[in-house]
Amino acid sequence: MKQESRLFEQIAVKIRNDIKEGKFKVGEKIPSEPALMELYGVGRSTIREAIKSLTLSGILTVQQGFGTKVNPVSSEPIEQRLRSSDFGEINQVRALLEHEIVRLATQNRTDIDLKAIAEALEKRKTAIENGLRTACTNADIEFHLAIARASGNHVLADLYGSFTVIIRDFFAKRAPSGITHFAMSHHLHQALFNAILNAEADAAREITTSILNNNH
Repeated sequence: MKQESRLFEQIAVKIRNDIKEGKFKVGEKIPSEPALMELYGVGRSTIREAIKSLTLSGILTVQQGFGTKVNPVSSEPIEQRLRSSDFGEINQVRALLEHEIVRLATQNRTDIDLKAIAEALEKRKTAIENGLRTACTNADIEFHLAIARASGNHVLADLYGSFTVIIRDFFAKRAPSGITHFAMSHHLHQALFNAILNAEADAAREITTSILNNNH
């Protein structure tokens, strides 16, 4: 499953690059599925998954009776746009991402994934005990990124990776010199790890809600 996901992501990147290079023009239709299959040397399901991911990210639009067209793409990096976004909106989108991420992680996590999550959790605890704010931030982000990777969905993991830019900025503004929020929520992070370890999807989602509701 992970190998197939990597293949459609590779094709999505190639299509995106061809759009940037002007091979597929903004406002015009991209080639048909058979033409794309021949162009990139892959099967129909891979092309469809690549088109779906590009549609979800706003690069393409499927129009009934017309086909799939190329949308105008902002030249401003998504990380920069996130920096200027309202934190309440960011938190709502982060909640949508993380609820799906933890659900998938309870199903797809491997022993390697669990080790990475546990190591990040231990770093978080050590940083709290030593009062190291920057280390707390780094370990917290590493913990949630490890869970995102454990979901087995590379697109979700990449999206969450983009959100870490604004998360890091928020942590810096929330606690410029302290680790209180990190310490108060550590038991929730431990509980989240346990829920993923024990494949308890409902519990993982509930704990994630508690973490997000208490991160202001």
